Amino acid sequence: MRSESGDLNVVVVNYRTPERTVRCVASMLALRIALASDMVVVDNASPDDSYRKLHETLPDGVRLVRASMNRGFAAGVNFGIVAGTRRRVLVLNPDTYFVDNSIDKALAVFDASSEVGMVGLDLTYPDGVRQYSARRFYSLLDIIGRRTPLGRLSFLERRVNRHMMVEAWTPGIPFDADWVMGAGFIVKREAYEALGGMDEHYFLYMEDVDLCARMWRSGYRIACVPGARLMHDHQRQSAGGPLSSAARCHLHSLFTFSHKFRIPLTSPPRIDGLQR
Repeated sequence: MRSESGDLNVVVVNYRTPERTVRCVASMLALRIALASDMVVVDNASPDDSYRKLHETLPDGVRLVRASMNRGFAAGVNFGIVAGTRRRVLVLNPDTYFVDNSIDKALAVFDASSEVGMVGLDLTYPDGVRQYSARRFYSLLDIIGRRTPLGRLSFLERRVNRHMMVEAWTPGIPFDADWVMGAGFIVKREAYEALGGMDEHYFLYMEDVDLCARMWRSGYRIACVPGARLMHDHQRQSAGGPLSSAARCHLHSLFTFSHKFRIPLTSPPRIDGLQR
């Protein structure tokens, strides 16, 4: 199922993290997850010497492209995806890497059902703690629970756990999710292209939620696979308080999302409840 047969493109969007990007690519080559010729690294107009370092250190055969300006993560992914032709695309943050071939479990979900348009991986911190990378669509109470100190209240803590689908992760059993995190997912190319890719009105954050909402609306399913491990060497920047730059960016993206889709006060919606 793996891309030794040339079935999988890979897109990694770099912004000022060349060493991590090289580690990410090297992990896939070492495990033969994808062919070097099917990998694209997009340098998203990094203001440092990322492009030079990547040019000098990326393995032979990996394609390196450079955006003329940084128009955000969604634009970087769209730029990278058009460079490939494979029927499935693995999209990764540069701070991710593989330690085994458990991605085969995610690829098998596509083989089992033509209705699946996108599969999220089991994002795991280096210390082994699961990130819970599959989520339900937001309500306003979910946002309050995740973005303010009120989330420590027991009833909001329960809501946040439900939003993060903590109880859904039965070992070895794929499950449907409202949306999966953009740090590591596989998407069916024909579905992605039919939707016009990620919405570039989002600079950072919520572009993954938006894409999944449009996938569901178009009749595709979103799945997540416990045990399809992807290591995520990451600290959540948007958790730095409501006045941090990352948190403000996330709130701005939520505002953009709210202009396209409905965010109810209390009940987390399924796709029908998102319609405006």
